[in-house]
Amino acid sequence: MTLTVGIIANPFSARDIRRVVADASGVQIADRANAVLRVLAGLFACGVRHAVMMPDRAGLMQHVLRGIARAGNQGLQRYPEVSPLDMPLFGTVEDTRTAAALMRAGGAGAIVALGGDGTHRAVISACGATPIAAISTGTNNAYAEQCEPTVVGLAVGLAVTGQLPAALAFRANKRLDAVIGGQTHIALVDIALVSDRHVGAKALWRPETFRELYVAFADPTLIGMSAIAGLIEPVSRREAFGLQILFAGEGRAARARLRAPIAPGLIAPIGVADWRRIAPGEAIVPRLEAGSLAFDGEREIAFSHKDKVSITLREGAFRSVDIAACMRAAATHGLLREDTTNEDAGDGPLLMAASASP
Repeated sequence: MTLTVGIIANPFSARDIRRVVADASGVQIADRANAVLRVLAGLFACGVRHAVMMPDRAGLMQHVLRGIARAGNQGLQRYPEVSPLDMPLFGTVEDTRTAAALMRAGGAGAIVALGGDGTHRAVISACGATPIAAISTGTNNAYAEQCEPTVVGLAVGLAVTGQLPAALAFRANKRLDAVIGGQTHIALVDIALVSDRHVGAKALWRPETFRELYVAFADPTLIGMSAIAGLIEPVSRREAFGLQILFAGEGRAARARLRAPIAPGLIAPIGVADWRRIAPGEAIVPRLEAGSLAFDGEREIAFSHKDKVSITLREGAFRSVDIAACMRAAATHGLLREDTTNEDAGDGPLLMAASASP
């Protein structure tokens, strides 16, 4: 079987209401295509010669294919061969889930996903044990760690070609499961309960509606709901617990008050009534009886007092490519270095200067 890496790039991320109520920016199709090309260049440099990509109706994949063709016309071999997946298109999140499932079934060594937390959540819901490498092209993204796409491509290439042991290259991740009406919905970072009884524009930007928050990890350097938790008690991606937070309001006095960055350029006062750590496998019934559930910062499901809701932290729920670990190992073991054997070269000027020092 030919070694293949899957590419899923959402052409529609970073287009929500936070461009109106905050200072969030957008990402153009050409910029997304350039990010994909940088990933492909990294993959090719590490020996990956074939990739499959989710097609789209916005022209993103066509931009990518034109970039590959342009390099070929210039006599440059910089990218692997890219094939579109054979799949129907509906212009919804189902396209992402379908693409991830097809890549999993086709034996892809890993899936590189470019989008927001919603895109990455959709990929992870369908990719099974196939590792994911996430690149942020959305707003308020907390799951994807910031990294240049070229470096992501290099790390994924080293991982899938077996140049690094799987135990080092891939890591297990926590997630949150919400069960409502007998159906399970997942979050990679956080689940928030808000008093709004409609989904509306999805994005969370009105703190007066915040009631409860559950996080798999909490990072004060991020933005959005995870930042709120991170300012209370930072929790790393690898620690075996999460956090539950109750917001002030509805008769609950504030135990702490925060100034939290809940959207780009939007810093809001947040009253926190209480918080505690939650253990993996602990099923928690929220206190809010009616409102909406928001997954990774976006309202998805409205519920009433008739619905049974529970939230559980899961360990080892999915695999991802550990970009930093891969690149550190590449440096340590010289995987991207070729030492010369020129005996006339001698010591370099830095070593000569050091040896000459008193």
